[in-house]
Amino acid sequence: MKNQILILLFALLAGAYSCKPTEKKGEEAPLIGKPNLELKSDIMTPEVLWSFGRLSEPEISSDHKTILFGVTYFDLAQNKGNRELFTIAPDGSALKQITSTMFNEYQAMWGPDGKKIFFLSPESGSMQLWEINPDGNGRKQITNIENGINGYKVSPDGKMLLYTADVYPEKQYQDLYEGLPKATGKIYNDLMYRHWDSWVQSYSHVFVAQLNGTVTNGKDILLNEPYETPLMPFGGMEQINWSPDSKTIAYTCRKKKGIEYARSTNSDIFLYSLSTGETVNITEGMMGYDVAPIFAPNGDKIAWLSMERDGYESDKNRLFVMDLTTKVKIDFTKNFDQNAEAPAWTDDGKSIYFISDWHATDEIYRLYLSDGMIKKITQGIHNYTGVIPAGERLITTRVSMSKPAEIYSVDPTTGQDTPVTIINGDILGKLTMGRVSQRWIKTTDNKEMHTWIIYPPHFDSTKKYPTLLYCEGGPQSTVSQFWSYRWNFQMMAANGYIIVAPNRRGLPGFGQEWNEQISGDYGGQNMKDYLSAIDAFVKEPYVNKDKLGCVGASYGGFSVYWLAGNHQKRFKAFIAHDGMFNLEAQYLETEEMWFVDWDLGGPFWDKNNKIAQRSYANSPHRFVQNWDTPILCIHSELDYRIVATQGMQAFNAAVLRGVPAELLYFPDENHWVLKPQNGILWQRTFYNWLDKWLK
Repeated sequence: MKNQILILLFALLAGAYSCKPTEKKGEEAPLIGKPNLELKSDIMTPEVLWSFGRLSEPEISSDHKTILFGVTYFDLAQNKGNRELFTIAPDGSALKQITSTMFNEYQAMWGPDGKKIFFLSPESGSMQLWEINPDGNGRKQITNIENGINGYKVSPDGKMLLYTADVYPEKQYQDLYEGLPKATGKIYNDLMYRHWDSWVQSYSHVFVAQLNGTVTNGKDILLNEPYETPLMPFGGMEQINWSPDSKTIAYTCRKKKGIEYARSTNSDIFLYSLSTGETVNITEGMMGYDVAPIFAPNGDKIAWLSMERDGYESDKNRLFVMDLTTKVKIDFTKNFDQNAEAPAWTDDGKSIYFISDWHATDEIYRLYLSDGMIKKITQGIHNYTGVIPAGERLITTRVSMSKPAEIYSVDPTTGQDTPVTIINGDILGKLTMGRVSQRWIKTTDNKEMHTWIIYPPHFDSTKKYPTLLYCEGGPQSTVSQFWSYRWNFQMMAANGYIIVAPNRRGLPGFGQEWNEQISGDYGGQNMKDYLSAIDAFVKEPYVNKDKLGCVGASYGGFSVYWLAGNHQKRFKAFIAHDGMFNLEAQYLETEEMWFVDWDLGGPFWDKNNKIAQRSYANSPHRFVQNWDTPILCIHSELDYRIVATQGMQAFNAAVLRGVPAELLYFPDENHWVLKPQNGILWQRTFYNWLDKWLK
């Protein structure tokens, strides 16, 4: 339910549907690149939204003179995207496209000496590692691994390669399949047999090999271990790293299986010695998520992100540092009531930069190890999505509700940022975006709640506008300055709606107490917070209080279903995407049991568990007798986090109740909608439904 790593989404969007070029009646399909878009007006449409170049994965050369990054463009006719590589100087000059192929190039990284660029591409049929010169010449395949690789990192000395690849264990019950070559049935005897959007048939392991010529196979450092690294479904190569001397690999792993794996978030950091083959667990006894290990530049320390409690996926993300000589571990965020994300060492090893969310924006912070002081570096109406120290500057990507990702250079002394790339400047220059403002609204328990308000382009305060209450998912994901290609606030505003997006109870960025209140209280205070937000805002003279809608996905979809039975006729239209409708069914249908155990309090059959019984008493399906408002239900077949039958149950209930309803069903999408034409269909259906009932 939680979108933990945006890089994964970029990779999926770029590559999941475009591994091989399509053909049209024997002719090769045209190369996908930057579209030549003719806008009919200054108001954004779904087609314009999908024409933006999607920038991701910036990397800077060791001499800090050149930034490497990728941009994905989509073609609606081909129903896929294509990602190419670019380089640019930190001052924004010397922009150069260095690849131009029918294949995606991503996870691009500089070689240690800056003379080569490495990247993954499916050009040979499976995902393999390639290299290229910085000028775009000398393209060469480096690996030839059976079934391909998932990720990689070159050692700091340039002599070794670690890569991740799937390992397929021997099938159980072989004797039962004898003589049945066309049998498709799968037999399982434990959890977790499916995860996120796929059935579990393999594990991702780390392999290490000499990097000299073509790599055909490597040593599996988790040989015969039925565990995965990085962690599915959101973990990436930030969970695996080399030591500066190229002698040790640090990796993240949850060494559990079956029902124990499904109920636990207790991952650990392991150090593997290349010389001895010995593996050491450096976080043993630390019970929550421990992820993203990074060595200090001189190799004497290692930092990582850590959660304290097992089973709680949204616990405070702490920043730990361990002295590898003394083995002393220090939580440098003990008195910092915020999460830490994306840590990065300074070149001198005396400080660590990281990203943290506070009051609905993601900013850059600096930890000084000498005295433990944490300093906020940046401030503004935006989100930074990562930070790379580069001499006297920081290189980062920045987004907002009004602008997709671009690379920026930040002065760490003043916090002032300067754009490096302007990939989407031409389109943005032709569009009028709605004004984004923020206000603090009083809740029913006399708290102050931060709320974003997004106004339509060319807003006229003398007119009255239909207004949407936006319900956030996660459930513990901040309504920050994110830019989405589905839940895009400017896209909603462009259709003539005001959007009210509250940071209700159960969201980070406002202290741990505010964040944790939601656990075990589904349908409780956070629902009152939603109603407080919309009730306060409808007092504005430009809001048409008779034309209110309510929309949301995941936990936001749950919120819509719950409010549909408890809104006292405030709303005239609802839209729920991938929402939980029946919590008792959800407990036994979802794949990650730790989530429902923690958030709902436990199984519905535990009648002595007051928290659990309160959760199930607040299941949206228990209020369906009150439904009287048109509702659009959206769900996808490959969503194993919240299965498609949840949306079908809600739709069926509405129809049987005589409530106007529609069901938008995607047989080939997961918890997200990733394919271009499906994305356009989603947008058109979304606004067709709202316009029908609110205009």
